[in-house]
Amino acid sequence: MNTLFQKKHELWMHINFASFSINDEKIKSCLYDFSQIAFRHMKWIASDVLAHGENYNYDRDMELCKQDRVFAIIMNLKKEIEKIQDLYGQSVLADRLRSDDKYLIEYLDEVLHNHQNNLEVTAFNLKREWDDLAQDQVDALTQFLLAEVYKEYEVILIYAYMQARTDNLTQFNVYQDLIDESHFHLKSFGNMMAKLGLLNLPRELHEMTYVIKDLEKFVEDGIAEEEAAKELCKELSESITDEKLSKFFDFINFQESYHIELMKKLL
Repeated sequence: MNTLFQKKHELWMHINFASFSINDEKIKSCLYDFSQIAFRHMKWIASDVLAHGENYNYDRDMELCKQDRVFAIIMNLKKEIEKIQDLYGQSVLADRLRSDDKYLIEYLDEVLHNHQNNLEVTAFNLKREWDDLAQDQVDALTQFLLAEVYKEYEVILIYAYMQARTDNLTQFNVYQDLIDESHFHLKSFGNMMAKLGLLNLPRELHEMTYVIKDLEKFVEDGIAEEEAAKELCKELSESITDEKLSKFFDFINFQESYHIELMKKLL
């Protein structure tokens, strides 16, 4: 069952990052919606694993599909979805997973049917250009995004792991809020990385990252990490000359402030 969880984790990443890599807003939005369904699949599979007295981890064995045309991205994604089907077995949950995947494949076939959709993919071209930003500002933005894409991925998985193991309603709700917020941040930062031509997978999580032995220390460390992220957002907002981008980082900064308040509830 851990194999199924691992492959669904990888599929969530494939769909998510395919969404980030594609410039067409309609395809991007549809794929991101499907990635959120895949994440719910992960949650349900995790609950099923625990209910059977087993466990799972966040190991990955995957590579990001770095192609320069939309159809290559879509065909690779279709292949990844087809590969997981034999792992589902027979259950009510398996029927739901297959049905969702079948509908996603049908959508991908629709995209492939229209040759006008086969546009250039620039997410991996390594150009590191952002409108009229000077190179030192692009460097600062790059450094921030590389750190934050990993951080948001890490937060999503850690709190999902903890949420699956708590019966405390306050903890469950706080974890859900932090997971939802981090999905939005990962989406935002992933799309920005793609615009810079630097889209890449975050590194894997070591088991020691998400198997929490001391919840109080973990939350205190998490608050310190959020405070550090706030400072980075503030510095970027003040140093970047792009007004729209600067306002975005102010917006993220205030969101991080509320994350700290949410985490204080856990204490």
